[in-house]
Amino acid sequence: MRIFHFRQGRLVILIIALVIIVIGVYLNRAYAHIYNTIGRVDLQSSDVSGHYLLNPAAAGSAGRTASASPLVYSALGDSLTAGVGTRNYRQSYPYLLAQDLVSADGRSVRLYDRGIPGERSDGLIKNLLSKTIQDKPNVVTLFIGINDIHGLISSATFKRNYETILKTLRAQTAAKIYVINLPYLGSPSLIKFPYNYILDWRTQEFNRIIKEAAVWYQVNYIDLYTPTLKLFKNSGALYAADSFHASPAGYALLANIIYASIHK
Repeated sequence: MRIFHFRQGRLVILIIALVIIVIGVYLNRAYAHIYNTIGRVDLQSSDVSGHYLLNPAAAGSAGRTASASPLVYSALGDSLTAGVGTRNYRQSYPYLLAQDLVSADGRSVRLYDRGIPGERSDGLIKNLLSKTIQDKPNVVTLFIGINDIHGLISSATFKRNYETILKTLRAQTAAKIYVINLPYLGSPSLIKFPYNYILDWRTQEFNRIIKEAAVWYQVNYIDLYTPTLKLFKNSGALYAADSFHASPAGYALLANIIYASIHK
């Protein structure tokens, strides 16, 4: 009887070990699938030069006269700000938003795109913040955090970095600042269970930090997460070929939401 129970116990342990191994392999492969797919597609940045002047005629308002002093708009962010997923930078959300700003009142807009693919909040402080201050912007959009989530940056570190960015912008620019929260990104073909839930939870956690910082530093808060959640949780035309970055249609959606929030 003891031998029977001993063998039975060993069998249970073996089964549990096999289950753990299978789960571990699945989790590893499902996680690797995300970055293997993005790397295999290898989307390139659109033809962004970083600096554009949009005047009323170019924006379709030929009957209006551009102001002698353009509105200066600096877009701070990562690959989503740089327009990765498009072949033409004019399809990116900063350019589309700048067009809308021109069309709204006929004033010329000088756009500085301060977006670097792969950038995180710490890199933004190091590589982009001083350049943005030098732009002397009237309007700043801050759209950062996706790479912090995927780079396993802690929420405490992200909070500290985000507050540093806002504190610096408030102190060293006279810009009207719009912070943009993070949409859930990744089609079902790319993000497998349970990472769809984990990344969604992390996105919501970071968005709470962004909203709290916006309130504390008295800047404008734009919610992209809520109106796009169901759309970006489905595969479709809103995604580029890597099923992660936005397509031109996706960027148009983002630009429309941002503009509506600015001019509500």
